[in-house]
Amino acid sequence: MWSSRAPLFIAYSDYLEEEKVVVKALQEHPGLMLLSSSHLDEMPLMMSEEGFENDESDYHTLPRARISQRRRGLEWFICGGWKFLCTSCSDWLINICRRKKELKARTVWLGCPEKCEEKYPKNAIKNQKYNVFTFIPGVLYEQFKFFLNLYFLVVSCSQFVPALKIGYLYTYWAPLGFVLTVTVVREAVDEFRRYKRDKEMNSQLYSKLTVRGKVQVKSSDIQVGDLIIVEKLDGETDWKLKVAVSCTQRLPALGDLFSINAYVYAQKPQLDIHSFEGTFTREDSDPTVHESLSIENTLWASTVVASGTVIGVVIYTGKETRSVMNTSNPKNKVGLLDLELNQLTKALFLALVALSVVMVTLQGFVGPWYRNLFRFLLLFSYIIPISLRVNLDMGKAAYGWMIMKDDNIPGTVVRTSTIPEELGRLVYLLTDKTGTLTQNEMVFKRLHLGTVSYGTDTMDEIQSHIINSYSQVHSQNSGNSTSSTPSRKPQLSAPKVRKSVSSRIHEAVKAIALCHNVTPVYESRAGVSGETEYAEVDQDFSDENRTYQASSPDEVALVQWTESVGLTLVNRDLTSMQLKTPGGHILTYYILQIFPFTSESKRMGIIVRVILGVFPHIAMSTIVQYNDWLEEECGNMAREGLRTLVVAKKSLTEEQYQDFESRYNQAKLSIHDRNLKVAAVVESLEREMELLCLTGVEDQLQADVRPTLEMLRNAGIKIWMLTGDKLETATCIAKSSHLVSRTQDVHIFRPVTTRGEAHLELNAFRRKHDCALVVSGDSLEVCLKYYEHEFVELACQCPAVVCCRCSPTQKAHIVKLLQHHTGKRTCAIGDGGNDVSMIQAADCGIGIEGKEGKQASLAADFSITQFKHIGRLLMVHGRNSYKRSAALGQFVMHRGLIISTMQAVFSSVFYFASVPLYQGFLMVGYATIYTMFPVFSLVLDQDVKPEMALLYPELYKDLTKGRSLSFKTFLIWVLISIYQGGILMYGALLLFESEFVHVVAISFTALILTELLMVALTIRTWHWLMVVAEFLSLGCYVASLAFLNEYFDVAFITTVTFLWKVSAITVVSCLPLYIIKYLKRKFSPPSYSKLTS
Repeated sequence: MWSSRAPLFIAYSDYLEEEKVVVKALQEHPGLMLLSSSHLDEMPLMMSEEGFENDESDYHTLPRARISQRRRGLEWFICGGWKFLCTSCSDWLINICRRKKELKARTVWLGCPEKCEEKYPKNAIKNQKYNVFTFIPGVLYEQFKFFLNLYFLVVSCSQFVPALKIGYLYTYWAPLGFVLTVTVVREAVDEFRRYKRDKEMNSQLYSKLTVRGKVQVKSSDIQVGDLIIVEKLDGETDWKLKVAVSCTQRLPALGDLFSINAYVYAQKPQLDIHSFEGTFTREDSDPTVHESLSIENTLWASTVVASGTVIGVVIYTGKETRSVMNTSNPKNKVGLLDLELNQLTKALFLALVALSVVMVTLQGFVGPWYRNLFRFLLLFSYIIPISLRVNLDMGKAAYGWMIMKDDNIPGTVVRTSTIPEELGRLVYLLTDKTGTLTQNEMVFKRLHLGTVSYGTDTMDEIQSHIINSYSQVHSQNSGNSTSSTPSRKPQLSAPKVRKSVSSRIHEAVKAIALCHNVTPVYESRAGVSGETEYAEVDQDFSDENRTYQASSPDEVALVQWTESVGLTLVNRDLTSMQLKTPGGHILTYYILQIFPFTSESKRMGIIVRVILGVFPHIAMSTIVQYNDWLEEECGNMAREGLRTLVVAKKSLTEEQYQDFESRYNQAKLSIHDRNLKVAAVVESLEREMELLCLTGVEDQLQADVRPTLEMLRNAGIKIWMLTGDKLETATCIAKSSHLVSRTQDVHIFRPVTTRGEAHLELNAFRRKHDCALVVSGDSLEVCLKYYEHEFVELACQCPAVVCCRCSPTQKAHIVKLLQHHTGKRTCAIGDGGNDVSMIQAADCGIGIEGKEGKQASLAADFSITQFKHIGRLLMVHGRNSYKRSAALGQFVMHRGLIISTMQAVFSSVFYFASVPLYQGFLMVGYATIYTMFPVFSLVLDQDVKPEMALLYPELYKDLTKGRSLSFKTFLIWVLISIYQGGILMYGALLLFESEFVHVVAISFTALILTELLMVALTIRTWHWLMVVAEFLSLGCYVASLAFLNEYFDVAFITTVTFLWKVSAITVVSCLPLYIIKYLKRKFSPPSYSKLTS
């Protein structure tokens, strides 16, 4: 996140004409506002964000870090005392007051930061969570806000009270210390990395223009009002055109920026990255120059200049940049499995209290019974395993590593390591369309003129028409070069006559070649030619050197098609564009106005002045909707899955254009409701236009989308497609991708605007069975306003749902609705910035690195390179992660329950004495080196081979029911623990001879062997590391017997008596369970075992 880059505003260029700048807007973050551009090599100025893609782990962290730091600090101060509380409250109030002052419109004087009336935030990134003083308290608070860890802290602290002490201090403090040390070290490493990254970014040097010339300034020292020079950097695709202020373009030298008296009036910092309103005023000229500023005059942070140089004035810095303001504070995602384990932990705590109360009751409440109660709570504290969180966290890290190392899904990145199990519990998958299901690669497929339609196989006819028409035009021009203007002028008002197909094709292709925002780029010729842009007629516009850059792939497809039929875009700057005819002649068109595409108007327009012979002609191309055939053909093309574009034109006289221009410029200067006023002026021009043609462009499907969607559907996952595209295109892609099967009915939800209409339409939909639903964003909004519950209930019964014309906010809202109404786990997948809110709202967010940049990929929990990889990610890794964590969590609980059962039996036999059975190192060793490796090796277990999981996706349905970890399975493990603990303890008590020390030796050895055998019983597929772990643990225990003289009688444990007694107890505790497991597999096998047999 390049918020250390202040927003600039392009101010100056050594061009005499206005300068053009093209920007690659991948992350679309507000950062720079263009004031000027000084050109070094006569090439179009271009920008890309490629150079500023920062480390992914810091994405979305800047405000979160600050907010969490403030929140953490406040809560910790409360713990510290009322004095800190008062300090925090006063600081908070100061911050609130200060924030209100900050967000105002501002006047920024060129190159004079000292003239600023307000104090603006420092332009520094700070992603660190803590400082030197808050690190330890902050980390400890984060750990002890969890019930499990707080409980163990209380238990450990109680050992400092002599009356409550029941063993060595390290018995309790060693496990707790280990957990905390691991956490503190991990946080310290992360914090140090954040600090280094912040320092590196804040120390990056920029060229600042001062009265004395260029000086180098650190990113963190950039202030509002500074003039910053942005040099050329390499970039890639998706360029955006940017414009410098015209009046500063005519200044002879850079230093003159300081001699003029000029300022920028800019709107207050705000979230909207697609608009900017301001004015540029130069007071020292006569008359005073006022120039309106819009989004095209700005460079937000994270943009890169691809060639040339830009000089800009800084408008916003630090947390007032749009990139920081738009950085939402994503929720801290917690997996369903973690929530389930947390519930079980609370159940264990209740069991612990109940057991302690029973023990004290059986004692008869004699003496200081409350002290005995607390001692029993301490004795049985192993019921709640402190190692549970450590084991699960290490398991999650292992799953993440396995996912990233999987060669079948290369390039996959796990960005949130806390929720890999969620991949195995998904019920709803919400997917974007463009770039996710489709490739975002456009191919021109259809040209329709109303009476005749051309497809891919008849494009050669268009080419021959174009060649003929241009050869006629040029022969006429050469013959009539001396003719006067009046001879052709009557054409403007002549009565309409039916044009020939050839002339209509000529007009249509010319309009498509002109109405766009595409720029041709000649890589190998960059900076070679010293000629001006208007002398480029003599340049060699060789086809192999030319590539097209535009913000929309649709536009590139259209321009590439006009090139294929003979009319080639060879050059473009801010004021003109040049087309090359099939005969090699260059046609120059002067660009008078451009009306860029917006999501509100859903169209773009251009006004050009044509220089053909001596006749001036002004044309405008834009999207309109009228005509008898247009509606029908639009629908037909959309049903074929084509993206449609309607092209029309209108001829203007010079007087009409002058009138329009004055009204347009006036509207652009207004501060209030500027966009509405500008739109109204433009719309006044878009009337009675001559319809030229309808085009169809195809967006190709991603590789293996159909089989992947089919697999997900068979796995019981309901798929919703949320897209901004029109209804027909969305429906068509849904069918062609097999999101909706060919035989399935599709219910298209009619547009509704009122409560009554929504009621009727919902009733009509209710009568349909097993059909896919297609609904538009507007209708959805109305339904959710009045009938939210009913609509969601009906939609959830559909096998597939398509929501078209969805805004990013609506996408996130739909995700939250599903979570709220169904309680099921949701997954969102997308590839663009407009999918980020949906990805963050879902329980599991997956981003695809696509043509729209890395924004979705960086914001997601998992990043993949192709949509088809989601199949393996869910079916294989999701399954394994969930099954393994469920087994691991329950086994760690079993490990604590069994030893607590033995303690309970021991205490009850010895007159309910609150005396520990095992002391000191035995307890520490039991939870660590004696059993840790085999238990953790469960993260390598798998019940089904990956090939089988992919071949039979139906197996995934069982996972969503949550049967691997439930109160039922938990109770089974509790019963096993009680049975085994009872057998081990009673067996040792029956078999010990004279000394009590033998009970400890026999029972503890049998306990270790039982745990190792139970791991072997739980494992479904053996891995060589599991075998190593089993023998390593056994070896560690046998080796340590030599050092445990204070607990064991070494002479006794080397006898045959000891061995047969231990073996007998172990067999009795484990053999019945092995028999039960065998019988269960024989008579009631799980579904997957039928496939693997």
